[in-house]
Amino acid sequence: MALKKEPEKHVNHERWLVSYADFITLLFAVFVTLYAMSQSDKKKTEEVIKSIQQSFGMVQAGTPSPKMNILPSKQMTVIPAIKPEISIVPGVRTVHGQTRTRAEEKDFRQIKSSIEAYLVKQGAQSKVGLTISRRGLIVSLKEAGFFDSGQAQIKPSAYELLNTIAEAMLQYNNPFRIEGHTDNAPISTPQFPSNWELSTARATNVLKYLIKNYDAEPEKISATGYGEFRPMADNATAEGRTKNRRVDLVMLSGDGERGEP
Repeated sequence: MALKKEPEKHVNHERWLVSYADFITLLFAVFVTLYAMSQSDKKKTEEVIKSIQQSFGMVQAGTPSPKMNILPSKQMTVIPAIKPEISIVPGVRTVHGQTRTRAEEKDFRQIKSSIEAYLVKQGAQSKVGLTISRRGLIVSLKEAGFFDSGQAQIKPSAYELLNTIAEAMLQYNNPFRIEGHTDNAPISTPQFPSNWELSTARATNVLKYLIKNYDAEPEKISATGYGEFRPMADNATAEGRTKNRRVDLVMLSGDGERGEP
């Protein structure tokens, strides 16, 4: 007996509608979610603004809070950078309120690099010399940058540069020696009968400036004058004499302090 053939099933060409409907439903849900996220509770926002303004005394309690305004772009400007240079007014003592440590060789190198970078920025390389020796860090303040010829008062135009140097060095509690030097050109005035007096007066004035304006410890700082008797260059040339007219700030190392009287 022959088996009865089942009729062939027709291919359903509309099954894609199911997937399309799912896609549309998901897309609708996404847009609903985004719309809901974009809406804020304006009433609560105004209440928060009003509360903050009342806390700072900007509005009286019970008054409606002002509407928030957006600052026009034309009124927006770039905030200027804070000036890194230190400006200390002479006569005002600074207080750091921190415990100072003793500078070692690596600290000397760091201080030297910091001051050198500042000198390059200010174009003042010719006014200051820096060296590191066994005694410690030596910062030479040259006469042309800090004193008038034959005078011992620090020039007001040198205050900012001296402030920067002092801030860099006086972060530490190393002993300091301030040493005045001149060239061998004789001087004889009522105030300075010889180079001894001139060199000593310049060193003393720098010492007084540091103690008056900074936390320099008087028991760890001293001033002396060597006149023309410890030159760093040959006094036979004008260039050598210029180098010799200086005040050295000597930040003593451990070896340098042990070698001091």
